[in-house]
Amino acid sequence: MNKEKQQSELPDTADTSIVTVGIKGMHCAGCVASVEKAISEAEGVISASVNLATETAQVELAADIVNMQGIFDSVLSVGYEAVELKTDLDDETEFKKEQEAEFQNLKIRFIVAAGLTTLVFVGSFHSHLPILSQISQQIIRIAMLVLTALILFWSGRQFFRNAIIRARHGKADMDSLISLGTSSAYIYSALATLAPDFITTAGQSPDVYFDTAAVIITLILFGRMLESKAKRRASSAIRKLIGLQPRTTTVIRNGEEITIPTLQVVVGDLVLVRPGERIPVDGVVVEGSSAVDESMVTGESMPVDKSLGDDVIGSTVNRMGSFRFEARKVGTKTVLAQIVRLVREAQGSKAPIQRLADKIASYFVPIVIVISLITFTIWLNIESLPFALLNAISVLIIACPCALGLATPTAIMVGTGRGAEMGILIRSGEILETIHKVNTVVFDKTGTLTVGKPSVVAVVPYDGHTEEEILQFTGSVEKLSEHPLAKAILEIVKDFNLVLPSVSGFKAQPGHGAEAEVEGKHVIVGSPRLMKQAGIDIGQVSQEVEQITKRGQTAILTAIDKRIIGVLAVADSVKKTAVDEISLLHQSGIKTFMMTGDTAETGQAIGEQVGIDRVISGVLPEDKAAEIQSLQKEGNKVAMVGDGINDAPSLVQADVGIALGTGTDIAMEASDVTLISGDLSGVRSAISLSHRTVKTIHQNLFFAFVYNSIGIPVAAGVLFPFFSVLLDPMFASAAMAASSLSVVINSLRLRKFNI
Repeated sequence: MNKEKQQSELPDTADTSIVTVGIKGMHCAGCVASVEKAISEAEGVISASVNLATETAQVELAADIVNMQGIFDSVLSVGYEAVELKTDLDDETEFKKEQEAEFQNLKIRFIVAAGLTTLVFVGSFHSHLPILSQISQQIIRIAMLVLTALILFWSGRQFFRNAIIRARHGKADMDSLISLGTSSAYIYSALATLAPDFITTAGQSPDVYFDTAAVIITLILFGRMLESKAKRRASSAIRKLIGLQPRTTTVIRNGEEITIPTLQVVVGDLVLVRPGERIPVDGVVVEGSSAVDESMVTGESMPVDKSLGDDVIGSTVNRMGSFRFEARKVGTKTVLAQIVRLVREAQGSKAPIQRLADKIASYFVPIVIVISLITFTIWLNIESLPFALLNAISVLIIACPCALGLATPTAIMVGTGRGAEMGILIRSGEILETIHKVNTVVFDKTGTLTVGKPSVVAVVPYDGHTEEEILQFTGSVEKLSEHPLAKAILEIVKDFNLVLPSVSGFKAQPGHGAEAEVEGKHVIVGSPRLMKQAGIDIGQVSQEVEQITKRGQTAILTAIDKRIIGVLAVADSVKKTAVDEISLLHQSGIKTFMMTGDTAETGQAIGEQVGIDRVISGVLPEDKAAEIQSLQKEGNKVAMVGDGINDAPSLVQADVGIALGTGTDIAMEASDVTLISGDLSGVRSAISLSHRTVKTIHQNLFFAFVYNSIGIPVAAGVLFPFFSVLLDPMFASAAMAASSLSVVINSLRLRKFNI
């Protein structure tokens, strides 16, 4: 049944389900395309998205036509293996264990290959080494033959196995090129070692190229090992998110406090939370009050006062006071679980960047094989069998994708290394290739454009008092308070080098402020609401309070003996470099957006300060990724810059996620780029570095293609007898080395990059 007909027969109203399938054996963009096409053609599949980095496929199925075995069979038919993954986020799946085992296996095989390749290299120069020069050349060559066989067929066995599997299904990829080139060099060298007269009759000196085959396998194994390591880290953000939920919870059942695993909390349980503890699940406060740090979820730095009837969010931190709440959402229904789900879905749906070399390889390999066969056939009719065989092998040796294979990774390696020196950690080569396409940068507000913690930004005196007097009375009361805003006030008191007098009769007003006796005077510090409750007239400061509120700041009033003496404005201040960096991005033609969970007034005030093009306010954590997706649908290449857990889904959804190193570990794990210092100038530096790296990759690919375009015809004997010396496989090996060297030298120029 063809796919079009199958889809047309699916009922329009059919419910759908999403399953995650693990895919084994993928190494390139060609693999992704083959697997995606195979899954899409399976019965009941509506759509499929394959992710090379996580080695998974997100498959949308019609609920009434679920045929997992059909999917597995389809994947197997193109030479790969599929396994269904568990959906429980708390389970450590067998698939992840297999990924770890794969990395360790690659590491061992690389170490063995590197050691044996060193010995092969020593054997290649045995005549120049006094210790080995006394040993006969034949013994040295036989030793090299055995050592290289171990490198190729033990350390590099996956390349040959994969090439054979692809060939059975009429496919070809980079493994096919690697296998053809290295096996050709090895077979020729084996003939030169075991049957030198056979080679000599073709008029060629029986040189060997064991070192060429050994080095190719070792270098590519090293690249695969690094790739495997990156894949293992792909889901670490999810694991850290899950780790935020406390393992145990104190609940009150039948009037007794008992500690149970958080997974056993049910809706309706009465949960007790003490100071400093994480709130385990979502619920509503039924007793007590506190200030809760919700920045881990909301990204906002201001602690939120909680009292009777207020909602609390699981994984947030209780800063002060104990309270009890009724569990309303548990398990997969909590806010944290929803964020985990969004991160997982965004990771699964993120399309991998297709590598040009892999796409070309799918066409290049069959072409090279055909050219090699044609060369053999033509020269067999003109010259002897050994001569024809030699030319055919020369084509395969010179076509081995050394320069083509090095074109991208060497530039990526140097580019990412230079980025690290500049404090820019780039997760992968694919990301480095993508950043230069960004035309829209979305900034989170708190901790990204702003400092991320409250500070006193203004002190407005009244009733003839000075700033120092206001801060002295205010600080005297607040030094006994546990409220987070008190720290902001004490910071500015410290800056003014003020000595705070002793106080008595301190009394906190949870959620509103505090009061105490200072030098015989009754001082009240807190919100306008607290002043009204105390019967204090705030008419003279109402206009100032209104302006502070409009700017998105918090107003703190100080009164002595029921008279207002001053107003403090507390806010999260803008970073000093933010204005300049936004301006420079505009000069580069890049649009800028800001997303925040704050009110429109607060968001607009910050946006105007830094010069942002557009402000998106009142965005809930679960909606941030949707906002990014909306911008992408408009045709934008979007980079998201953030530092909080609430930014994780949007960091993954964006074409490029950029996290500040001063932010949370989870934001960094979920991102593609980390700016270690938290300096916003790193955004421009990353974009510029990407531009230069991609330019270098294009130059490298040009060198590689020129090499193959000229080298293959020469190796095939098209210019014979004018360049008969070029038919020697030694020339092919030297040409490979020269082309690879040109690519490496060109890439090394990136070490001097500066913005």
